[in-house]
Amino acid sequence: MVDAEETGNGPKQGSREFDVVLFGASGFVGELTARYLAAHAPRACRWALAGRSEQKLKAVRDRLAEAHPDAADLPLVTADAADARATAELAARSRVVASTVGPYLRYGTRLVAACAEAGTDYLDLSGEPEFVDLMYLRHHSRAQETGARLVHACGFDSVPHDLGAHFTVRHLPEGVPLSVDGFVRSNAAVSGGTFASALLAFSRADRMVRTARARHAADPRPADRSVRTPTGGVRREEELGVWAVPLPTIDPQIVGRSAAALERYGPAFTYRHYAAVRRLPTAVGGIAGAGGLFAAAQLPPLRRFLTSRLASGEGPDERRRARSWFSVRFIGRGGGRRVVTEVAGGDPGYDETAKILAEAALCLTHDDLPPTSGQVTTAVAMGDALTARLVRAGLEFRVLEDSEV
Repeated sequence: MVDAEETGNGPKQGSREFDVVLFGASGFVGELTARYLAAHAPRACRWALAGRSEQKLKAVRDRLAEAHPDAADLPLVTADAADARATAELAARSRVVASTVGPYLRYGTRLVAACAEAGTDYLDLSGEPEFVDLMYLRHHSRAQETGARLVHACGFDSVPHDLGAHFTVRHLPEGVPLSVDGFVRSNAAVSGGTFASALLAFSRADRMVRTARARHAADPRPADRSVRTPTGGVRREEELGVWAVPLPTIDPQIVGRSAAALERYGPAFTYRHYAAVRRLPTAVGGIAGAGGLFAAAQLPPLRRFLTSRLASGEGPDERRRARSWFSVRFIGRGGGRRVVTEVAGGDPGYDETAKILAEAALCLTHDDLPPTSGQVTTAVAMGDALTARLVRAGLEFRVLEDSEV
């Protein structure tokens, strides 16, 4: 039974043993997130490392303590993602649980259930549409009752796109139809976790479609506003000098859900999401590669082989990450105005993802946020507060053009 004083906006400060628990702290992105928290969490923040292996957690803590001596006293919480009792105990001790343990369809369902039941705020890095939809169907209503905020896709998928579209909309007129197109560029390698999640999603395409339909039927939509996220086709975007290739990621779905929840997106909102590619052969090769990966994912032996080549929990060294970057250019139109904005940063799949997840956890814990509960997006749950945190942390949110049309 959840204490009534803990509902409405998550458990109150002091009512739980920990403010933030980082679950999966011994994984590659998990340890990067732990490093960020060790360097940037307020001294009063009570946070802990969690995972399946106490030995691995101790090793992470020892490495953290080399640069941050205070980290030597970090509490360790051992819990297996498959153990319902252990995840329930972890959730009951925490105000916010941030999980880096994916693929989430395999390892994340019990932890979400535990957080929804305990009224504990939950964050993850999932870019898996089936998982996100399934968690909505199973736990959104209970999380609303307990006051838990369940916020998926709190890394490069999908915070730069969700908050970038939100930032763009706030520079356009209110109360009019709006459209925003997002164009993603990066030189970074795909992370092992993202690759594993993509293969799993491709192998479950039919179930993903069924779950999406069930989510659509259960998810209330605003009666007096419309939200569209059409896929579109490959096209030339002359003003950016790129080929725009539709990206089949979770990002436009997240942006669309923010738009459905927030009236500021106007009476009719459209978002389209693209990879920005300089040369047409590169675009064609990317489409062919995605098709080949989809076909390979249907064959279990080949899927296992591909997964082993870029395993979840592994990643590039610091020098390679230091050379990586991303930018998302947004073109927004509406009410006689046109704005071009950009969100940009460093290595998206690892360093910036760890930073975003950590700042989101601190935002939920320490910032004054609008009351909300259930499964919500970053724009709905944290909005400008998280944007301000990310800007202070080094990500760029800027307006490049603002003109009348």
